[in-house]
Amino acid sequence: MKAVVQSEYGSAEVLKLQVIDRPEIGEHDVLVRVGAASVNPGDWAIMNGLPYIARPAPLYGLRKPRHGVRGTDVAGVVDAVGTGVTRFRPGDEVFGWCRGSFAEYAAASEERLALKPANLSFKQAAAVPMAGTVALQALRDHGNVQPGQKVLVNGASGGIGTFAVQIAKSLGAEVTGVCSSASLELVSSIGADHVIDYTKEDFTRNGERYDFILDNAAKLPLSSLRRALTPQGMLVPNGGGFEHRWVASGGRLIGAMVSFRFVSQSLGRFLVAQKHEDLTTLAEMIEAGEIRPVIDRTYSLADTPQAVEHMERGHPRGKVVIAVDQIAAGGETGTTHD
Repeated sequence: MKAVVQSEYGSAEVLKLQVIDRPEIGEHDVLVRVGAASVNPGDWAIMNGLPYIARPAPLYGLRKPRHGVRGTDVAGVVDAVGTGVTRFRPGDEVFGWCRGSFAEYAAASEERLALKPANLSFKQAAAVPMAGTVALQALRDHGNVQPGQKVLVNGASGGIGTFAVQIAKSLGAEVTGVCSSASLELVSSIGADHVIDYTKEDFTRNGERYDFILDNAAKLPLSSLRRALTPQGMLVPNGGGFEHRWVASGGRLIGAMVSFRFVSQSLGRFLVAQKHEDLTTLAEMIEAGEIRPVIDRTYSLADTPQAVEHMERGHPRGKVVIAVDQIAAGGETGTTHD
Protein backbone atom coordinates (compact mmCIF):
# COMPACT_ATOMS: atom_id res chain seq x y z
CA MET A 1 0.00 0.00 0.00
CA LYS A 2 1.00 3.65 -0.37
CA ALA A 3 1.63 5.61 2.81
CA VAL A 4 3.30 8.83 3.89
CA VAL A 5 6.23 7.78 6.07
CA GLN A 6 8.81 9.62 8.15
CA SER A 7 12.07 8.04 9.32
CA GLU A 8 13.41 11.04 11.26
CA TYR A 9 12.18 14.12 13.07
CA GLY A 10 11.99 17.36 11.16
CA SER A 11 9.83 19.67 9.06
CA ALA A 12 7.40 18.49 6.39
CA GLU A 13 10.26 17.46 4.09
CA VAL A 14 10.72 14.31 6.20
CA LEU A 15 7.33 13.01 5.02
CA LYS A 16 7.83 10.68 2.04
CA LEU A 17 5.29 8.78 -0.04
CA GLN A 18 6.36 5.13 0.00
CA VAL A 19 5.03 1.63 -0.62
CA ILE A 20 4.87 -0.39 2.60
CA ASP A 21 3.04 -3.44 3.92
CA ARG A 22 -0.53 -3.15 5.09
CA PRO A 23 -0.81 -3.00 8.89
CA GLU A 24 -1.65 -6.19 10.72
CA ILE A 25 -4.70 -6.29 12.95
CA GLY A 26 -5.27 -7.91 16.32
CA GLU A 27 -8.25 -9.71 17.76
CA HIS A 28 -10.21 -6.54 18.51
CA ASP A 29 -8.93 -4.43 15.62
CA VAL A 30 -10.41 -3.32 12.32
CA LEU A 31 -8.53 -2.82 9.03
CA VAL A 32 -9.89 0.28 7.32
CA ARG A 33 -9.51 1.13 3.66
CA VAL A 34 -8.91 4.83 4.14
CA GLY A 35 -11.13 7.20 2.22
CA ALA A 36 -9.90 10.36 3.89
CA ALA A 37 -7.88 11.61 6.84
CA SER A 38 -7.57 15.00 8.46
CA VAL A 39 -4.60 16.87 9.88
CA ASN A 40 -4.28 17.81 13.55
CA PRO A 41 -1.67 19.90 15.39
CA GLY A 42 -0.50 16.68 17.03
CA ASP A 43 0.59 15.34 13.63
CA TRP A 44 2.85 18.35 13.18
CA ALA A 45 4.16 18.04 16.75
CA ILE A 46 5.10 14.36 16.43
CA MET A 47 6.59 15.00 12.98
CA ASN A 48 8.93 17.54 14.59
CA GLY A 49 9.45 15.56 17.80
CA LEU A 50 8.07 18.41 19.91
CA PRO A 51 8.01 19.10 22.76
CA TYR A 52 11.27 17.37 23.63
CA ILE A 53 9.93 16.31 27.02
CA ALA A 54 7.37 14.09 25.24
CA ARG A 55 9.86 11.94 23.35
CA PRO A 56 9.82 9.08 25.91
CA ALA A 57 6.03 8.83 25.37
CA PRO A 58 4.61 5.88 23.35
CA LEU A 59 3.73 7.96 20.24
CA TYR A 60 7.21 9.46 20.05
CA GLY A 61 10.77 8.09 20.23
CA LEU A 62 14.02 9.50 21.52
CA ARG A 63 15.72 9.89 18.13
CA LYS A 64 12.95 9.13 15.63
CA PRO A 65 9.23 8.31 15.75
CA ARG A 66 8.39 4.83 16.96
CA HIS A 67 5.68 4.67 14.29
CA GLY A 68 6.55 6.10 10.90
CA VAL A 69 3.07 6.84 9.50
CA ARG A 70 1.38 9.98 10.81
CA GLY A 71 -2.34 10.66 10.98
CA THR A 72 -5.01 9.94 13.60
CA ASP A 73 -8.39 11.02 12.19
CA VAL A 74 -9.79 8.57 9.65
CA ALA A 75 -12.89 7.77 7.62
CA GLY A 76 -13.23 4.83 5.30
CA VAL A 77 -14.60 1.35 4.67
CA VAL A 78 -13.99 -1.71 6.84
CA ASP A 79 -11.81 -4.13 4.87
CA ALA A 80 -11.30 -6.83 7.50
CA VAL A 81 -12.02 -7.40 11.19
CA GLY A 82 -10.30 -9.29 13.99
CA THR A 83 -11.86 -12.44 15.41
CA GLY A 84 -13.11 -10.60 18.50
CA VAL A 85 -14.75 -7.65 16.73
CA THR A 86 -18.50 -7.43 17.28
CA ARG A 87 -19.45 -3.87 16.20
CA PHE A 88 -18.38 -3.94 12.55
CA ARG A 89 -18.13 -6.14 9.50
CA PRO A 90 -16.43 -5.72 6.12
CA GLY A 91 -18.14 -3.10 3.99
CA ASP A 92 -19.23 -0.87 6.89
CA GLU A 93 -18.48 2.83 6.48
CA VAL A 94 -16.76 4.11 9.61
CA PHE A 95 -14.95 7.09 11.09
CA GLY A 96 -12.81 7.64 14.16
CA TRP A 97 -9.21 7.35 15.31
CA CYS A 98 -6.42 5.08 14.23
CA ARG A 99 -2.64 4.97 14.09
CA GLY A 100 -1.36 6.01 10.67
CA SER A 101 -4.27 7.37 8.61
CA PHE A 102 -2.01 9.05 6.03
CA ALA A 103 -2.06 5.77 4.12
CA GLU A 104 -4.30 3.62 1.96
CA TYR A 105 -5.02 1.25 4.87
CA ALA A 106 -4.97 1.77 8.61
CA ALA A 107 -5.61 -0.40 11.65
CA ALA A 108 -7.82 0.77 14.52
CA SER A 109 -9.34 -0.66 17.67
CA GLU A 110 -13.08 -1.19 17.27
CA GLU A 111 -13.51 0.94 20.42
CA ARG A 112 -12.15 3.94 18.51
CA LEU A 113 -14.48 3.74 15.53
CA ALA A 114 -18.17 4.39 14.89
CA LEU A 115 -20.46 4.11 11.90
CA LYS A 116 -20.07 7.11 9.60
CA PRO A 117 -23.01 9.54 9.59
CA ALA A 118 -25.05 8.80 6.49
CA ASN A 119 -25.27 12.46 5.51
CA LEU A 120 -21.49 13.02 5.40
CA SER A 121 -18.91 12.26 2.74
CA PHE A 122 -15.72 10.50 3.78
CA LYS A 123 -13.84 13.80 3.62
CA GLN A 124 -16.32 15.46 5.94
CA ALA A 125 -16.37 12.51 8.34
CA ALA A 126 -12.58 12.53 8.57
CA ALA A 127 -12.76 16.13 9.80
CA VAL A 128 -14.81 15.20 12.87
CA PRO A 129 -13.06 12.83 15.33
CA MET A 130 -10.35 14.78 17.16
CA ALA A 131 -11.66 18.34 16.80
CA GLY A 132 -15.25 17.35 17.47
CA THR A 133 -14.36 15.28 20.52
CA VAL A 134 -12.17 17.99 22.07
CA ALA A 135 -14.99 20.51 21.68
CA LEU A 136 -17.61 18.09 23.03
CA GLN A 137 -15.59 17.07 26.08
CA ALA A 138 -14.54 20.65 26.87
CA LEU A 139 -18.07 22.05 26.74
CA ARG A 140 -20.26 19.19 27.91
CA ASP A 141 -18.02 17.24 30.29
CA HIS A 142 -15.70 19.85 31.78
CA GLY A 143 -17.66 23.07 31.30
CA ASN A 144 -21.04 21.48 32.07
CA VAL A 145 -22.51 24.15 29.81
CA GLN A 146 -26.21 24.72 30.50
CA PRO A 147 -29.02 26.43 28.55
CA GLY A 148 -28.88 30.19 28.85
CA GLN A 149 -25.23 30.39 29.84
CA LYS A 150 -22.89 32.72 27.99
CA VAL A 151 -20.07 30.93 26.20
CA LEU A 152 -17.15 32.51 24.35
CA VAL A 153 -15.01 30.57 21.86
CA ASN A 154 -11.69 32.26 21.13
CA GLY A 155 -10.34 30.97 17.83
CA ALA A 156 -13.86 30.19 16.66
CA SER A 157 -12.99 29.63 13.00
CA GLY A 158 -10.46 26.83 13.49
CA GLY A 159 -11.01 23.08 13.51
CA ILE A 160 -11.97 22.83 17.18
CA GLY A 161 -13.55 26.29 17.26
CA THR A 162 -16.08 25.60 14.50
CA PHE A 163 -17.29 22.49 16.34
CA ALA A 164 -17.28 24.30 19.70
CA VAL A 165 -19.55 27.09 18.43
CA GLN A 166 -22.08 24.58 17.12
CA ILE A 167 -21.95 22.26 20.14
CA ALA A 168 -22.38 25.19 22.54
CA LYS A 169 -25.46 26.27 20.58
CA SER A 170 -26.85 22.73 20.71
CA LEU A 171 -26.44 22.82 24.51
CA GLY A 172 -28.58 25.96 24.61
CA ALA A 173 -25.86 28.52 25.29
CA GLU A 174 -25.63 32.10 24.05
CA VAL A 175 -22.45 31.88 21.98
CA THR A 176 -19.87 34.51 21.11
CA GLY A 177 -17.19 33.61 18.57
CA VAL A 178 -13.89 35.46 18.31
CA CYS A 179 -12.05 35.33 14.99
CA SER A 180 -10.36 37.42 12.30
CA SER A 181 -12.14 39.75 9.88
CA ALA A 182 -11.97 37.14 7.11
CA SER A 183 -13.86 34.57 9.19
CA LEU A 184 -16.73 36.68 10.57
CA GLU A 185 -19.25 35.43 8.02
CA LEU A 186 -18.24 31.81 8.51
CA VAL A 187 -18.58 31.93 12.30
CA SER A 188 -21.97 33.63 12.02
CA SER A 189 -23.12 31.00 9.50
CA ILE A 190 -22.49 28.13 11.94
CA GLY A 191 -24.69 29.68 14.60
CA ALA A 192 -22.74 32.15 16.73
CA ASP A 193 -25.08 34.70 18.33
CA HIS A 194 -22.32 37.30 18.43
CA VAL A 195 -19.05 37.54 16.51
CA ILE A 196 -16.05 39.64 17.57
CA ASP A 197 -13.25 40.60 15.22
CA TYR A 198 -10.15 40.34 17.40
CA THR A 199 -8.24 42.70 15.09
CA LYS A 200 -10.68 45.48 16.01
CA GLU A 201 -11.93 44.66 19.52
CA ASP A 202 -10.47 43.14 22.68
CA PHE A 203 -13.22 40.98 24.16
CA THR A 204 -11.53 41.06 27.57
CA ARG A 205 -12.08 44.84 27.79
CA ASN A 206 -15.60 45.35 26.45
CA GLY A 207 -17.35 44.76 29.77
CA GLU A 208 -18.97 41.45 28.84
CA ARG A 209 -18.58 38.47 31.16
CA TYR A 210 -18.89 34.81 30.20
CA ASP A 211 -19.73 31.66 32.13
CA PHE A 212 -17.34 29.60 30.01
CA ILE A 213 -14.41 30.50 27.75
CA LEU A 214 -12.72 28.02 25.43
CA ASP A 215 -9.41 29.62 24.47
CA ASN A 216 -8.03 27.99 21.32
CA ALA A 217 -5.68 30.89 20.56
CA ALA A 218 -3.45 31.19 23.66
CA LYS A 219 -2.42 34.72 22.74
CA LEU A 220 -3.92 36.72 25.61
CA PRO A 221 -2.58 36.94 29.17
CA LEU A 222 -4.36 34.74 31.69
CA SER A 223 -5.21 37.83 33.76
CA SER A 224 -7.09 39.25 30.77
CA LEU A 225 -9.03 36.04 30.20
CA ARG A 226 -10.00 35.91 33.88
CA ARG A 227 -11.30 39.48 33.59
CA ALA A 228 -13.78 38.27 30.95
CA LEU A 229 -15.15 35.48 33.17
CA THR A 230 -18.05 35.70 35.58
CA PRO A 231 -17.09 35.21 39.26
CA GLN A 232 -17.89 31.49 38.98
CA GLY A 233 -16.86 31.10 35.34
CA MET A 234 -14.56 28.49 33.84
CA LEU A 235 -11.65 28.84 31.41
CA VAL A 236 -10.40 25.93 29.30
CA PRO A 237 -7.01 26.90 27.81
CA ASN A 238 -6.87 24.65 24.77
CA GLY A 239 -4.34 26.42 22.56
CA GLY A 240 -0.59 26.81 22.73
CA GLY A 241 2.35 26.79 20.37
CA PHE A 242 5.83 25.35 20.49
CA GLU A 243 7.87 28.50 21.03
CA HIS A 244 9.36 26.64 24.00
CA ARG A 245 10.62 23.46 22.35
CA TRP A 246 11.10 21.59 25.61
CA VAL A 247 7.69 21.96 27.27
CA ALA A 248 5.57 23.73 24.60
CA SER A 249 2.52 25.24 26.35
CA GLY A 250 3.23 23.42 29.61
CA GLY A 251 4.63 26.56 31.22
CA ARG A 252 1.47 28.51 30.42
CA LEU A 253 -0.69 25.75 31.88
CA ILE A 254 1.34 25.69 35.11
CA GLY A 255 0.96 29.45 35.33
CA ALA A 256 -2.79 29.10 34.83
CA MET A 257 -3.03 26.52 37.61
CA VAL A 258 -1.28 28.89 40.01
CA SER A 259 -3.32 31.89 38.86
CA PHE A 260 -6.67 30.15 39.38
CA ARG A 261 -5.80 28.57 42.71
CA PHE A 262 -6.82 31.57 44.78
CA VAL A 263 -9.98 32.72 42.97
CA SER A 264 -13.58 31.52 42.69
CA GLN A 265 -13.23 31.05 38.94
CA SER A 266 -12.14 27.61 37.75
CA LEU A 267 -9.64 26.21 35.27
CA GLY A 268 -10.71 23.27 33.13
CA ARG A 269 -7.76 21.21 31.92
CA PHE A 270 -7.91 17.78 30.33
CA LEU A 271 -6.40 15.41 27.82
CA VAL A 272 -8.89 14.32 25.20
CA ALA A 273 -10.15 10.75 25.67
CA GLN A 274 -10.89 8.72 22.55
CA LYS A 275 -14.30 7.21 23.30
CA HIS A 276 -16.62 5.26 21.01
CA GLU A 277 -19.57 6.79 22.84
CA ASP A 278 -18.48 10.33 22.00
CA LEU A 279 -18.09 9.45 18.32
CA THR A 280 -21.61 8.07 18.39
CA THR A 281 -22.87 11.26 20.05
CA LEU A 282 -21.20 13.40 17.40
CA ALA A 283 -22.66 11.21 14.64
CA GLU A 284 -26.15 11.62 16.11
CA MET A 285 -25.72 15.39 16.33
CA ILE A 286 -24.56 15.51 12.72
CA GLU A 287 -27.44 13.39 11.46
CA ALA A 288 -29.86 15.61 13.42
CA GLY A 289 -28.43 18.70 11.72
CA GLU A 290 -27.10 20.19 14.96
CA ILE A 291 -23.47 20.33 13.84
CA ARG A 292 -21.59 20.06 10.56
CA PRO A 293 -17.88 19.88 9.78
CA VAL A 294 -16.18 22.81 8.10
CA ILE A 295 -13.40 21.97 5.62
CA ASP A 296 -10.80 24.57 4.76
CA ARG A 297 -8.93 22.71 2.03
CA THR A 298 -8.47 19.19 0.67
CA TYR A 299 -5.14 17.67 -0.43
CA SER A 300 -4.17 14.40 -2.10
CA LEU A 301 -2.14 11.76 -0.25
CA ALA A 302 0.93 12.71 -2.28
CA ASP A 303 0.53 16.31 -1.09
CA THR A 304 0.38 15.44 2.60
CA PRO A 305 3.52 17.49 3.42
CA GLN A 306 1.83 20.60 2.02
CA ALA A 307 -1.34 19.77 3.99
CA VAL A 308 0.61 19.61 7.25
CA GLU A 309 2.39 22.86 6.46
CA HIS A 310 -0.90 24.58 5.63
CA MET A 311 -2.45 23.44 8.90
CA GLU A 312 0.47 24.84 10.87
CA ARG A 313 1.07 28.10 8.99
CA GLY A 314 -2.15 28.99 7.27
CA HIS A 315 -4.60 29.47 10.18
CA PRO A 316 -7.16 27.32 8.33
CA ARG A 317 -10.86 27.96 8.68
CA GLY A 318 -12.10 24.58 9.74
CA LYS A 319 -10.19 21.39 9.05
CA VAL A 320 -7.47 20.43 6.56
CA VAL A 321 -8.35 17.10 4.92
CA ILE A 322 -6.41 14.53 2.92
CA ALA A 323 -8.40 12.57 0.31
CA VAL A 324 -6.75 9.17 0.15
CA ASP A 325 -8.98 6.85 -1.89
CA GLN A 326 -11.46 7.21 -4.74
CA ILE A 327 -14.28 6.57 -2.26
CA ALA A 328 -13.52 10.07 -0.96
CA ALA A 329 -13.81 11.74 -4.35
CA GLY A 330 -17.48 12.68 -4.02
CA GLY A 331 -18.82 16.16 -3.39
CA GLU A 332 -19.29 17.81 -0.01
CA THR A 333 -22.63 18.53 1.62
CA GLY A 334 -21.18 20.92 4.21
CA THR A 335 -19.13 24.08 4.12
CA THR A 336 -15.85 24.01 2.21
CA HIS A 337 -13.36 26.86 1.97
CA ASP A 338 -10.79 26.55 -0.81
